Amino acid sequence: MLMVPRRNYGTSLLNEMFRDPFFSNWDASPAPSMRTDIQEKDGKYLVDVDLPGFTKDDIKIELKDGYLEIAAEKNEDKDEKDDDGNYIRRERRYGKCSRNFYIGNGITDEDIKASFKDGTLCIEIPKVDQKAIEDRRKYIAIE
Repeated sequence: MLMVPRRNYGTSLLNEMFRDPFFSNWDASPAPSMRTDIQEKDGKYLVDVDLPGFTKDDIKIELKDGYLEIAAEKNEDKDEKDDDGNYIRRERRYGKCSRNFYIGNGITDEDIKASFKDGTLCIEIPKVDQKAIEDRRKYIAIE
């Protein structure tokens, strides 16, 4: 008796179909990643984040409770029509990614500088001595 492995034809058949080169123009990959390089140089941290395909307007940087959040979101529609206005192709793509870095409570958003060029977000964060921050705390005397 020949034993044949059981297959789930419903999902595996669809998966095999969409691996066909005909569908290769569709981006079925997971959300884009944010490859990040961090250097310590000249009393500051230099953070380089690769964001290919995003524009400056797609990126938001927020400092909240000592965490620096970098978020990028892209919503793209490609409509191609013939001379009569009939659709030849319609595609919609959406991508969103974010990263959080703890940078401490001694840094304000005015201290951070950011620029975006050629798909790379460059952020400069001043290096602050955490001990100096702790020493600056002032407590209210209790009578």
